[in-house]
Amino acid sequence: MPIALTNATYIDRDAETMQTGAILVSDDPNGGIEFVDQAPSSAEVIDCSGRVVTPSFAIAHHHIYSGLARGMPAPPSTPTNFLEILELIWWRVDKALDTDMVRACAHAVAIEALKSGSTFIIDHHASPSAPAGSLHTIAGALDEIGVGHLLCYELSDRDGPDKRDAGLQETQDYLVNHQGLVGLHASFTVSEPLLEFAVDLANKHGTGLHIHVAEDDADQTFCLENHNCRVVERLHNAGVLESPRSILAHCIHLDNHERALIADSSAWVSQQSESNQNNAVGALDARAFPDKVMIGTDGMHSDALGAARAAYLMAQREEGGMSPLDAHDRLRRVHSYLESNQFEGDSGNNLVILDYNPPTPVTIDNWPGHLMYGLSRAHVESVIARGRLVLDHGRCTLVDEDEILEGCREQAERLWEKL
Repeated sequence: MPIALTNATYIDRDAETMQTGAILVSDDPNGGIEFVDQAPSSAEVIDCSGRVVTPSFAIAHHHIYSGLARGMPAPPSTPTNFLEILELIWWRVDKALDTDMVRACAHAVAIEALKSGSTFIIDHHASPSAPAGSLHTIAGALDEIGVGHLLCYELSDRDGPDKRDAGLQETQDYLVNHQGLVGLHASFTVSEPLLEFAVDLANKHGTGLHIHVAEDDADQTFCLENHNCRVVERLHNAGVLESPRSILAHCIHLDNHERALIADSSAWVSQQSESNQNNAVGALDARAFPDKVMIGTDGMHSDALGAARAAYLMAQREEGGMSPLDAHDRLRRVHSYLESNQFEGDSGNNLVILDYNPPTPVTIDNWPGHLMYGLSRAHVESVIARGRLVLDHGRCTLVDEDEILEGCREQAERLWEKL
């Protein structure tokens, strides 16, 4: 059944047009919207008086495996640098996950994403003790909630050849029947044979690589000592940057030559300012490639709008300033990535209805300023994904939200006991 949004003030994805009227939302999963004079009798009618309707958001880099981490026990000792954060926290978490926990992580993240206005997640997954079927499990859980996805498994040599090969097998099995990427952890945990195999695998399936790049300077130090080049140079030499589907996450500790390589490449960059601050690793300087940067959350949360605001504020110091319109475009660039690469799920009938009643006028010219200084996930009222109402006044419609979250809490307790 199509949905009709009456009395809707609609602002398009590019912040170029603002229009008020009745919107007919196609129920075709790959459909779009159109303005109509009157809602047809066959449509489900939602009165959007006093609401703002705009295309929903998407997350360019997530770690769904962190979905049960909120409130988890402290690590055995306090990390003093980024490598210790990985070793004492995140690599302990990912190795403790089993299939039931992975499913719960995906459920938890999907629900939070919808409540934050996001209907699509590009994820970078790791569960080295339970790799088999993990991407399939995540995909099923996200589909159940109503969230689109582009997944990969984080390949790495850090846990030995058996776990590496199991991750490779899951990647190959998943890409046979699903859209996805080939994931790599970071250069310093990826051997030359694994890098070469991953590039070949991505080429075989017509897709790209998704890899952490120079998140910490230790990544550069290792690369120089072991490969006699810098990280982006290594990836460039291996062919990673040739695919327009490749995503380079973070890209903080780069020199000018590396920035130029990215600027001249087909690859995209994801920015995660809050995670970078949390890990005290620095901040992205994207002035050499501003039109390639998308917004991710890196597992900190599932709020793309909040992540964009953090990037906007960080840019005032690190990038010589950024306008609200530039920040808006960075938030929306993930849609260009998905559309240009013909990935499915980020459809024209993915919408968010915002209960936003500010004390100042909203115009097409100042909409980006409202996004950066006024709007938050608290204003998300309802969400439509691929023509279906998946969040209605803050409640998921496709699942029993309370039952799902209770199951998540049970799995979180299991995970925490293992930690």
